[in-house]
Amino acid sequence: MLAGGEMVRRDARRLPGAALEDLRRRAVAAVESGRSRSEVARLFGVSRKTVGTWVNAYRDLGEDAFRPRTRGRRPGEQLALSPEQQAVVLESVTGRTPEELGLPYRVWTRQAIAELVNREFRITLSLKTVSGYLARWGVLPGPPVPRGSVPPGHRPAEGVRLTWHRTPAGQEVLLAVCYRGSVFFDLRTVPFEAAALTDFLGRLADQLDRPITVVVRHWPAAHTGRVRAWPAAPDPRITVRFLH
Repeated sequence: MLAGGEMVRRDARRLPGAALEDLRRRAVAAVESGRSRSEVARLFGVSRKTVGTWVNAYRDLGEDAFRPRTRGRRPGEQLALSPEQQAVVLESVTGRTPEELGLPYRVWTRQAIAELVNREFRITLSLKTVSGYLARWGVLPGPPVPRGSVPPGHRPAEGVRLTWHRTPAGQEVLLAVCYRGSVFFDLRTVPFEAAALTDFLGRLADQLDRPITVVVRHWPAAHTGRVRAWPAAPDPRITVRFLH
């Protein structure tokens, strides 16, 4: 500290990796506990902009934000979950519902995955980070449905788009995406027959706690019969529309 009480700002980039991670954690924890970013910047001897960057990164990336980035590392080496942990999560959700694993969800969501990871490994993941893992595993084939990508007559305000696909590892994925961006899915090692499809939609309606309009898109031609079997066992909460 200089004479007169002025604090010397440190260049956080020059700190060793472990020290930088500890500094980021303490600074973010101070902001999250209610202190202002300016106060935390003075306390830890860094700029307010730096504190803001750390806080925003934490809120966006979770634990990944604290790990210093080192040039030259292979892709995936700095992931929050190790390959072994990823395999455990993927195996746990395949063929099971969140309720079977003691989670308060009727269908799998990004939040349910985050809570499972936190419970099993004490690792906090942001929803964006979970989305990255789901894309890595092939559960999410791409970004959520952009607004306006479906003809207006087929885009109810409370509707969901339903698609089917197979991951690179061979799991069958039933994916429901709300037009507001929420993602719901079921993952199995066997094809989704009509009963499984009906069960998934019923659980989805339970979780959303409202009637839903399901728009079926990009469905494999060989599986169309399974989807069209839904009207044989109607659920009054569910309306199904088919886009060709």
